Amino acid sequence: MRRGLSAPGVERRRVPGGGALLLDLGAGDRLEIADPEGAQPALLASFDAAGASAPGLFGAPGPRARLDAAPAGGDRLRAACLRRGIDLTRADAAAVFGAESPPGATASFTATEAGVALIVAPGGAMAPDAQTPPTELRVVVTRAAAGPSFRRRPTEPLADAMLDIRIDPGRAIAYEVPKGGWIQILDVQGRECSDFQAFSRRALDRGRPREIDPTATRSMTGGLYPAPGLGAKFFSQDLEPLVEVVRDTCGRHDMFGLACTARYYAAMGYPGHVNCSDNLNLQAAPWSIPEREGWPAVNFFYNTALDEALQIGLDEPWSRPGDYVLLRAMTDLVCFSTACPSDIDATNGFDPTEIQVRVHGPQERFSRATAWRKTPDAEPEMTKETGFHPRTSALTESFAAYNGFWLPSVFPGEGAVGEYWACRERAALIDLSALRKVEVIGPDAENLLQLCLTRDVRRLSVGQVSYSALCFEHGGMIDDGTLARLGPDNFRWICGADDSALHLRETAGAHGLDAWVKTSTDQLCNVALQGPLSRDILKAVLWTPPDRPAADSLGWFRFTVGRIAGWEGPAVVVSRTGYTGELGYELFCHPRDAEAVWDALREAGAPHGLAAMGLEALDMLRIEAGLVAAGAEFCSRTDPFEAGIGFAVSLKTPDDFIGRAALEARKAHPQRRLIGLRLGGGRIPGRGDGVFTGRAQVGEITSATRSPSLGGVIALARVDVAAAGPFEVGRLDGFMERAPAETAPFPFYDPEKTRVRA
Repeated sequence: MRRGLSAPGVERRRVPGGGALLLDLGAGDRLEIADPEGAQPALLASFDAAGASAPGLFGAPGPRARLDAAPAGGDRLRAACLRRGIDLTRADAAAVFGAESPPGATASFTATEAGVALIVAPGGAMAPDAQTPPTELRVVVTRAAAGPSFRRRPTEPLADAMLDIRIDPGRAIAYEVPKGGWIQILDVQGRECSDFQAFSRRALDRGRPREIDPTATRSMTGGLYPAPGLGAKFFSQDLEPLVEVVRDTCGRHDMFGLACTARYYAAMGYPGHVNCSDNLNLQAAPWSIPEREGWPAVNFFYNTALDEALQIGLDEPWSRPGDYVLLRAMTDLVCFSTACPSDIDATNGFDPTEIQVRVHGPQERFSRATAWRKTPDAEPEMTKETGFHPRTSALTESFAAYNGFWLPSVFPGEGAVGEYWACRERAALIDLSALRKVEVIGPDAENLLQLCLTRDVRRLSVGQVSYSALCFEHGGMIDDGTLARLGPDNFRWICGADDSALHLRETAGAHGLDAWVKTSTDQLCNVALQGPLSRDILKAVLWTPPDRPAADSLGWFRFTVGRIAGWEGPAVVVSRTGYTGELGYELFCHPRDAEAVWDALREAGAPHGLAAMGLEALDMLRIEAGLVAAGAEFCSRTDPFEAGIGFAVSLKTPDDFIGRAALEARKAHPQRRLIGLRLGGGRIPGRGDGVFTGRAQVGEITSATRSPSLGGVIALARVDVAAAGPFEVGRLDGFMERAPAETAPFPFYDPEKTRVRA
């Protein structure tokens, strides 16, 4: 079985911390609940087919607890319960795990009859200086009726549906959608393609069929196919936007070609094979749409790509059971959808299955989102809005999906360059809530971190913060981040990737360490206040108790705990850290307090010229400051020395840590180094563009930008240690165009770090 694909009849689900999951079960179905992070209570309620409480559905799984103590779980859960006749206020549940459950604890149950299970991960809001976040539960359902012919049921509707139709493989349907209506195209079993086409109803009524045009769409969006965000619309030949992509849980589709045709199957030796183009002709006939030998269409879940020679290739779809695309009609539409019949190649994984189409009314509201997974076999999680989103979205519509969250790219009031200068000369405020926060607690917390991090954790005092790296045994980097010591056995690791928490948790288990590793990202929003005037702004709003440092006495790489606008205001943790090379701070608060924190900082910052800042300006600032980024300066094949952060590796400590032996060897025999370049010609090279000495490529660009303060293009590059220059940066194939480059010490800006230490 390929990793990431479940066996027939096996379903993997997750219950977010503080949330709930409803499952329909048949007699004999097996339910396994796991607490991967530990110390997360779990409740299990059961109901019969009529919706009545049925405590005996799983036997007697444990002590009972009232469900009214658990969170409601949102409108979608309540609607699902209502459809099944379930009254949560009259039900109780079994306590499966408690506050002391070890990491990785599991419990299994088997349904004695058909019914419904409700799994709850209770938990409330966590204070910023606390370390008890509610965390997710993992659920695996093994269906008793599983077999080669087993078919999953469609997932729960996103809302009440105006239309809910199953399309069997080799079929097509036509349907109308009013302006503002929502179209969900759902791959029920996974790896099944669906051709989609939409016509403007107004244009059809005038006798001028105008449908989604791939060439017009690519030209208008600048991409191969639209995705949630700014470039989200499909356009007609008249350049009228017809539909907008709102959600996409798959991320791999096709706009290169046509819906499958009779000619294709005949050429492959299968004359007369049912095909989508003929099916679409049949459905289009009542609308007086002329027949076509091949229909241009959006081929959802169809996996084609262009290789380096610009040849089109085909492979099995990426879509998994339950993946879907959610569209919104920009005008009144006549739509067509198919379930592709191809069973002669990898188009549908050689096993065509059904597609479910649901249409929801214009009155519904759905957030924009794409899907991401923490591990290959994990359930998808949707892009989230941060606690600051109501404030940032009032200032800009330009957002980027970054690490599972929507973060502002640029604010039109200042523009990226204006935001940059605000940070360099005054102060700027940026939402960085996508950073991962990981609580590491317990008697062996220090031992665990000493084993995993490249810095000497034992030298860290309570109230201090340290920058470090996390490495694999071979020396390649997992992540970088900052570690704050909240107490003798209490730490908070703030980093960029979910892999950090997974690695820490796996290491604790493998070494039998008494430590919990709990993710608190959803409980802690963070905003960075950066710039030479940031201290003056923070002093105006931050209240700290007598035993904590005040804003004007907080040292570099130190943190304090306080409140905003007085001792009754929102609680915050404030660290004197940042990612800009300027004096600055990061403030951590609960999402429910994010708007109040943002408003207080904006009000206090107004007299100082405080500006909101996005990711584009932040990238300029961090490159100038020589600060590294994952996927650019480092990856799992890059060690900290090659990434330019060798200072974060403590080889003088007597303690061993994961990757130490490899790093000692790599330091003694370096192969590559990170350098700074100043480029001529004015063009900004792309990441991965080659760095050349004569005809030989000796490295590649990792990051580049046009520096407003230095008045030219600068870049970070990884090059062979023996390469001495002179260097050139190659664009296109490296030989069609070259730009001269001279080495420059980095950080390019304030190399002595006098500003950040001010």
